Amino acid sequence: MLDKIPDAEEMTVLVGQSLYNVWNELCTLIEEKYEMECLWNKGGKAWTYEYKYRRGGKTLCALYARENCVGFMIILGKDERARFEAERDNYSKEVQKIYDEAKTYHDGKWIMFELTDNSMFHDFIKLLGIKRKPNRK
Repeated sequence: MLDKIPDAEEMTVLVGQSLYNVWNELCTLIEEKYEMECLWNKGGKAWTYEYKYRRGGKTLCALYARENCVGFMIILGKDERARFEAERDNYSKEVQKIYDEAKTYHDGKWIMFELTDNSMFHDFIKLLGIKRKPNRK
């Protein structure tokens, strides 16, 4: 758990203004479609912060921040991977490549995207839809 949740200024200093804008745009996109509990945590060894979207004990996705870098992670279980693989041609080549290179663990395929802009957001919304149907209109 974090001692203190970072504010906008701290996040901007950490990741830079343009990536902070990408972070906020992605959060807005997720929050328009999903009503979730949002949890801040330490980011482990590789990241400074983790911002997780959860509901009913299940994680939808998580955003990560470290110096000059923002990450988006989604974990797809066995059935979710089968759904992605059936529809993979509907995703950008970049998303397919990152999916293919992601490590598969006993609990699913952990897919981490390092963001530079919002170009993959359309694909992210489709991936989130595999995990859970949006619960906001």
